[in-house]
Amino acid sequence: MLKRRTLISTAAATPFLTELAMTEPAAAATSNTLLMELKYGTVTIELRPDLAPKAAERLRTLTAQGYYNGCKFFRVIAGFMAQTGDATNTGMGGSDLPNLPAEFTQDASFLTGTVGMARTSDPNSANSQFFICFAPATFLDGNYTIVGQVTAGMDFVQQIKKGDPQSGKVIDPDSIIKMTLAA
Repeated sequence: MLKRRTLISTAAATPFLTELAMTEPAAAATSNTLLMELKYGTVTIELRPDLAPKAAERLRTLTAQGYYNGCKFFRVIAGFMAQTGDATNTGMGGSDLPNLPAEFTQDASFLTGTVGMARTSDPNSANSQFFICFAPATFLDGNYTIVGQVTAGMDFVQQIKKGDPQSGKVIDPDSIIKMTLAA
């Protein structure tokens, strides 16, 4: 990497090397690894563009914009999942971007640490909200979009305050402190 940068900065650099240098920052911006900072620690999420390219791109875009910073986990059901991604913190909102088409798959299952796109009863209504499974939830398979997987820090996810099972609302909910793209 250092050698490439040294070559690029010389007057003898080829157009190919110059083009590589110009695309390096863009490659970093398309990282498929998200770092979600919680008060308990940092959670690493590996996006799955192989399963859901549009949803993975949406999470990258909103993360790069800082959209998720401060979002609360407004719906947390013990033994099931923690849901976040609504800047209004009500569970009723989404980003200003258009809703996404469903990217359901039969080739993967909702297991512990699976990250899925939340939606309404309309399969094509995913936008910014996502959830992380505390345990296997295979009843969601084929009906929700799998967009990623927690690869580190699941113990921190398990510590997110749980909500009232009756209302689904969390009293004094935890928040995402900051969510970033890994370099």
